[in-house]
Amino acid sequence: MFDHVSVLAAAMPSLSIFQYSIVDNIFSMTVATMGAAALFLFLSRSSVDEAYRPALMVSGLVVTIACYHYFMIRHSWQDAYTLSGDGYKGTGAGFNDFYRYADWILTVPLLMVELVAVLRLQAGKARSLLTRLVIAAALMIALGYPGEVITSPDQWMTRVIWGALSSIPFFYILYVLWTELTASLETQPAAARKLIEIARLVLLVTWAVYPIAYALGGTMTALEAKSGGNVDASGIVGLQVGYAIADMTAKAGFGLLIYFIARAKSKNIDHDLYPATV
Repeated sequence: MFDHVSVLAAAMPSLSIFQYSIVDNIFSMTVATMGAAALFLFLSRSSVDEAYRPALMVSGLVVTIACYHYFMIRHSWQDAYTLSGDGYKGTGAGFNDFYRYADWILTVPLLMVELVAVLRLQAGKARSLLTRLVIAAALMIALGYPGEVITSPDQWMTRVIWGALSSIPFFYILYVLWTELTASLETQPAAARKLIEIARLVLLVTWAVYPIAYALGGTMTALEAKSGGNVDASGIVGLQVGYAIADMTAKAGFGLLIYFIARAKSKNIDHDLYPATV
């Protein structure tokens, strides 16, 4: 079991006004983005065929959960700092970054569900795919968390090891999603194929940001800043900003793609059922 003190009450590095503000503002933007996406996805369900409404419902749940957690993350960030002179100092109240992992353990499996739901694969194949993806997602998050909470430069190698272990299911998920999305193109209506190709790229590019942000927060300088050292905290800022941008794209942005795929496939179904007449 991991010491909760290391998660909730780690020393907060001193930040410049710019460093503090950019993190606070990106958290605010993420809350607004997730909330707006939730409203759009829930209100747009009636504009797609009934078969694709569950995909939009799950996508809406993903951004709703993320909106709540980022609201709590921002609240914790503001509680952890106070303006002091020409910068921000820690108040003694720890920044609870566990909210992000609590969000991921819920939303990442749901992201898999919404994608499989909108593709409408054969039932047996869909169950097999979801089982593999959900297990891999849980392992990825569980293995990444022990490294994330490390705050001592002396444990840098331990963080690297946990990060490497977490990367195994991470790359497995990307591989499975890429190959399955590619294989599904032949069975998808022409109107949706280009969107599914875009979805492949969004997954690849967006998910690539997560290990980059993880690495930024795990440099020797970043770990020294986490442990209270008087060093530049740019790595900590980069980690928070990187995760937030990746989450907005992977959840709200991907949710919009799910909507457009569902919309395109609904139009295709409508055209098949009701062919145009001259």
